Amino acid sequence: MADTMQFDLVSPERSLASLQVTAVQIPGADGDMTAMPMHAPTITTLRPGLLRVESPEGNSDYVVSGGFAEIGSEGLSVLAEKAIPVTEMTRDHLDELIEAARAAQAAAHETKEEHHTLVDDATKLLADMEALGEHINL
Repeated sequence: MADTMQFDLVSPERSLASLQVTAVQIPGADGDMTAMPMHAPTITTLRPGLLRVESPEGNSDYVVSGGFAEIGSEGLSVLAEKAIPVTEMTRDHLDELIEAARAAQAAAHETKEEHHTLVDDATKLLADMEALGEHINL
């Protein structure tokens, strides 16, 4: 069994990571999961949260606002809507994410048709963003 796998993290703004890792904890939309070498092939959507990377060179954490992860036996690719290394995260960044979530929630409430799933998803997004700030002490 391989000890490491290739990990790539990209967002529309930039490529944030491309390295060999031993494990990556992913904030999946259906629950948190850990991808390791020889993982069964899986594609999942991401919810806002903390993506934790463990590698032989050390560990690193990234705040992600959503996106997709494709996991295979040889590697993991994460395409994040927005991703920021925790070491670069500021209260201003978090406030921007929370404001975008509030705007999405307000827009969901203003839709002409009653669509509970859309409102519920927007409300969950806002709650996840606010909880994320507490989790990383911002």
